[in-house]
Amino acid sequence: MTRRMTPLAISVAIALSCSSFATLAQSDTPRTLDNVIVTGTRVADRTVAESQSPIDIISPEALSSTGTTELATALARAVPSLNFPRPAITDGTDAVRPAQLRGLSPDQTLVLVNGKRYHTSALVNLNGSQGRGSAPADLNTIPIAAIERVEVLRDGAAAQYGSDAIAGVINIVLKGSGQGGSLSVRGGQYSAGDGEQYQVSGDAGVALGEAGQVHFAAQAGHQNQTDRAKPYQGVVEQRYGDPEVEQGAFSYNGELSPTDYLTFYSYGMASKRKVLSNGYFRWSGDNRNRPEIYPDGFLPQIYNESEDRSWVGGLKTSTEGGLNIDLSANYGSNKLSFDVRNSLNNSMGLASPTEFYAGALELSQYVLNADFNKQLDWGLAYPVTLAFGAEWRGEDYEQSPGEPASYLNGGVPSANGSLLPGAQVFAGFKPSDSGKFDRNSHAFYVNLEADLTDKFSAGVAGRYEKYSDFGDTSNGKLSLRYAFTDKVALRATASTGFRAPSLPQQFFQSVATNFIGGVPYEIGTFRTDNPAAIALGAEPLKAEESTNYGLGLVLQPVDGLYVTLDAYQIEIKDRVVLSENLTSTPVRNYLQANGFPGIGGGRYFTNAVDTTTRGVDLVGTYRWALAGSNLDLSAGYNYNETDIDKVAGNPAALAAIDPAAVRIGQAELSRIKEGAPNDKFYLSALWSPGDWQFSATTTRWGEFVVYNSPTTVPVEQTFDAKWTLDLAATYNLGRWSFTVGGDNVTNEYPDQSLAGQGTRTYLPYATNSPFGFNGAYMYANVGFKW
Repeated sequence: MTRRMTPLAISVAIALSCSSFATLAQSDTPRTLDNVIVTGTRVADRTVAESQSPIDIISPEALSSTGTTELATALARAVPSLNFPRPAITDGTDAVRPAQLRGLSPDQTLVLVNGKRYHTSALVNLNGSQGRGSAPADLNTIPIAAIERVEVLRDGAAAQYGSDAIAGVINIVLKGSGQGGSLSVRGGQYSAGDGEQYQVSGDAGVALGEAGQVHFAAQAGHQNQTDRAKPYQGVVEQRYGDPEVEQGAFSYNGELSPTDYLTFYSYGMASKRKVLSNGYFRWSGDNRNRPEIYPDGFLPQIYNESEDRSWVGGLKTSTEGGLNIDLSANYGSNKLSFDVRNSLNNSMGLASPTEFYAGALELSQYVLNADFNKQLDWGLAYPVTLAFGAEWRGEDYEQSPGEPASYLNGGVPSANGSLLPGAQVFAGFKPSDSGKFDRNSHAFYVNLEADLTDKFSAGVAGRYEKYSDFGDTSNGKLSLRYAFTDKVALRATASTGFRAPSLPQQFFQSVATNFIGGVPYEIGTFRTDNPAAIALGAEPLKAEESTNYGLGLVLQPVDGLYVTLDAYQIEIKDRVVLSENLTSTPVRNYLQANGFPGIGGGRYFTNAVDTTTRGVDLVGTYRWALAGSNLDLSAGYNYNETDIDKVAGNPAALAAIDPAAVRIGQAELSRIKEGAPNDKFYLSALWSPGDWQFSATTTRWGEFVVYNSPTTVPVEQTFDAKWTLDLAATYNLGRWSFTVGGDNVTNEYPDQSLAGQGTRTYLPYATNSPFGFNGAYMYANVGFKW
């Protein structure tokens, strides 16, 4: 590890060397670390510099400084430890892509909006993407036009916020001003000549008399597909890249204060995203094709519609004794429907339709919060902030079946005599897969935080939470910060955390007919309470448990220069993972002989892996005041390494059936351990002379590893680190702004996969490349502000 940490030492030296030239010019602009935060603390006036935990503030200018129209992509370019790859040919994951923080599972990061818990997606990621088996929140349902800033807490916070906050917390703060606004039109395409995009967005604040205000925002856009597949047999039939996307979103955020001690507040968002993604091409002579329907073969496609809704309403008041009260209600839902186009159900012969409705997934969340805080005089240098409260949360999950043609066995054999039932590329959900499920939980928390002296601050938090489906859990957190001087401070945290298994992980089921040796078997993803899964050793899921440690240094050697260096260790026990397909001959024979006719095996979720993740984050910013202009410099570096501490042995039931069964395979372990880059570095500069702004950001995306199937050469491949460069220039003319720019202007691509995608060597790039595989993107933007 010492050898691999060399880039960190270099980065620290670069960041600290800024102090040598800092005396050339001093800036009187507001300090970056003086921004007040609302995430990770209950103190009303805590700033970034004073935080006991590492936290980043991402401004709306940073989010819009590149060509992307996606929030998750913008955050991946601004937060060193956030990874957002662009998987392709991964079914619903093409439409709802997951993001990782600190290399952990996507659902181990909690997402808040205005400090309130945001709902997760209905999709559970089942294919070979990063985050396989996870069901996280979909960041791209939140319109960038609505965002005032994003606060990223890089620390465990389950004791403060509850489930999911193992890797950290992403809190999106919405614009709330009652005046001002903007309009923007953006368009661009990739240098390869595809992936054309456009977006129209705007926001506006409206005053509600003298007592309140509301801020509206909306955006709509479209992007075409990209294709980086190689020609095969002289013809390009396969498409491999980003899907076609059409999206619209709307939001509001407002408050009304009829008196000086009572404020009503509310926000709401609604979005709809339509995504058309591709499967694997079926050649004309393929046994799965019907040449009478598709003489030249066919490319099956999945059409997803993701509908997202959220609403929060509440009131804040205070008593004469200084008790502040916040009561709120929170609702959120995500519905993801599946249609299959340009396909067929081979078992229906020539009577097969070519389009199918394959079913839908829907998740809803309901939350009631009662939060209280009060300043106490304990005779210390400063008041002590006491915060306490209660939360009730309910969740519903529904899986709806597709139309019969999407899953039925029509009885017509294929060319080689086998039966191939169900819509190809995505067989519909069967009525036996479908159902409605729910659970609820209640929690109580308490938090004390204080500046004990001018130099020393501390915080302690505790939370008790009980779920209706798996039991209760108690968690705590201790935070400390000591300022040696105004320029040097040390901070440390220790906490325990948990993540409740999601309803999709517990209850999603999709069973399809597969042929093994010419015999049809029902194989798929089984619920853990499915009798066939229980026969193979499945058990009820339990909560993941974590222990987090953090140690950080905050440096402010001169005005305008800020450096934070934070090391962390995150131990997670009983991680929820998706097993391998258990379909060996002994498994099939056992199931056939023990009351499961037609069932040939499958996979299920299980708490089978323990891990330890260690890493370090370095973030530095410097504002250099030049003659008539400013030069803003920022740098970030993350090193992250995950070790597999334990893989649970096969349960007795499975071991008795097949002693050689592999429940958690090397591909999944490799994905957890090294599927995300082990490090990332960026350096950005923004120069503002007169009416111009010029920005440049260079990013080094670290190496990652892909484990292919054991029959593929190579079985394991390491992909080298790559550098990308983003450039943009903006001219401001009064309230107008005109921008031209390019992302990845050097047209960098990841290494080509030596194995392709299995036997499909015409698919040249690995889907977990952290910066995608589309090449250079050029764009232009026209904006107007008032």
